[in-house]
Amino acid sequence: MKKLQLPAQGLNMLFGVQDQNIKYLESLLDVHIGARGDELLIDGDPRDVETVEVVLSDFSQLFAEGQTFTDKELRDAFRQIAEDRTYSLRDYVVKGRFNPSGKKSVAPKTANQRRYIEAMQKRDLVFGIGPAGTGKSFLGVAMAVHALFQKQVSRIILTRPAVEAGERLGFLPGDLQDKVDPYLRPLYDALFDLVDAERVTKMLEKRIIEIAPLAFMRGRTLSDAFIILDEAQNTTSEQMKMFLTRIGFGSKTVVTGDQTQIDLPRGQKSGLVQVQSILREVEPIEFVYFTEKDVVRHKLVQMIVRAYEEHSTNNAPEEN
Repeated sequence: MKKLQLPAQGLNMLFGVQDQNIKYLESLLDVHIGARGDELLIDGDPRDVETVEVVLSDFSQLFAEGQTFTDKELRDAFRQIAEDRTYSLRDYVVKGRFNPSGKKSVAPKTANQRRYIEAMQKRDLVFGIGPAGTGKSFLGVAMAVHALFQKQVSRIILTRPAVEAGERLGFLPGDLQDKVDPYLRPLYDALFDLVDAERVTKMLEKRIIEIAPLAFMRGRTLSDAFIILDEAQNTTSEQMKMFLTRIGFGSKTVVTGDQTQIDLPRGQKSGLVQVQSILREVEPIEFVYFTEKDVVRHKLVQMIVRAYEEHSTNNAPEEN
């Protein structure tokens, strides 16, 4: 059994409301953590005990330096450390969090989200593939905003293939922009969550930020931009090739999609499915895959995603 000491205020922050933080850490690792005064007692699997020792040592040092944590931040950090023992609480503080525009801090909540952010920092082309609710689009937009405000790029281009809308756009009221805006609303929502509404509106007016259907990208060269192709599972093979060949000098590109939600007509191959076999061995390109464990919405969403995956495994998939 290992023993560590922390000041009373540090213990209160570490344990959280009704000891929820420590209980969560215990649920992730094979350990039991108890407190006797300002002394912590750790018992369990030796490897997990060692991991907890490092976590608590980092916490003690960070607390002494004046660092504070919310319960949610500690649990997010604990989850990532349990998934990847090379990651530390200090890494979470120093590298994990960033503030794209000054409005809201963003931090990865899972190890895969952290790998995704790191890939976007290092690579010029990144594919984020996985189920809904894993943060693919939001983190992509956050990195785009960060790159724009750090003057790494001069504009942001956000696009989606308007498959579901299709010919039905003609039956919706309003001009073309009025028709496509509802379909592109999730990208607007991410932007307004990260940047003040007035600022977003001005940047949209000045075309510093452009949000448009994928068809609008044809024939263009997109240079000095952070480009995001969202819902890429609904691109055809031709559309995916067209989009990827739009990338110009000084640009970063992120492609996101969920292979379980393809809305293309039966018999038409998804460009996202095909591109993985075509570009998998191209070294400067990185593919990051998410699972139901990375879902950061309501816990029920994680359970729904898992149930659908099990159903797909037990039943022959339909051709796309």
